[in-house]
Amino acid sequence: MRINSKKYFDTYKNGIGHELPDLIEAFDFTDSRGDFNYLTKVSAVYSSNIEGNSVDLNSFMNYEMNRQKFKPGKEIDEIENLIKAYEFAQSNDLNEENLLNCHQLLSQTLLIKSKRGIYREEPVGVFGSTGLRYMAVEPEFVKQEMKVFFSDLEVLSSTMLSEMEVFYFASLIHLRFAHIHPFMDGNGRAARLLEKWFLAKKLGHHFWKIPSEELYKNNLSKYYSAINLGVNFYALNYDNSLPLLEMLPNSLRI
Repeated sequence: MRINSKKYFDTYKNGIGHELPDLIEAFDFTDSRGDFNYLTKVSAVYSSNIEGNSVDLNSFMNYEMNRQKFKPGKEIDEIENLIKAYEFAQSNDLNEENLLNCHQLLSQTLLIKSKRGIYREEPVGVFGSTGLRYMAVEPEFVKQEMKVFFSDLEVLSSTMLSEMEVFYFASLIHLRFAHIHPFMDGNGRAARLLEKWFLAKKLGHHFWKIPSEELYKNNLSKYYSAINLGVNFYALNYDNSLPLLEMLPNSLRI
């Protein structure tokens, strides 16, 4: 599956796509939901929660207001590192080098130094309560897959796209990146960051405010099910990708 494929676009357009103009028009991009810095922290907290971090938004913001009274701990550090990655992305162009820089920032507590900001050289699987759920592409093919990924991303970045197309491709970017699983850890965080990075690059900086991470966290079973399109990289069936593609527009309803 290529991230610039429009194979499912007509189905998407005839489904949730036709609602997108109204959803975008109705979404509150003002500071009434919180200023930009606050919403960046919200994104990082929820994205971390998806990966098992137990620090909720209220606890993190109380820590922020009373730093001298709290010992941060690994989970707080993990969120703060992800905030730094979001802030870096918000002020830098979307390309492979900058993605690797983001991963280096967000993986400070996740990986040893030699594994941060570089593609993996080891096999990686996704495990659940019942055992192995997904086996990612072999390490020797990761660089080639990412070369294709960023080549297609460059094409999308330089092409005039409608709002509907931007949302569609942003979700495909998220999905395909998660399936390649190019890092030893931090893949989910990076995939969700990439999705918003692309939205903001194409539609404007204020699209960083969309609460996509909150929607995914609050619908975690659906989110994981929507990403799970096969038991391994070669068994992926993107004919079943619509549930994930439809989630990003639905975050505009929050």
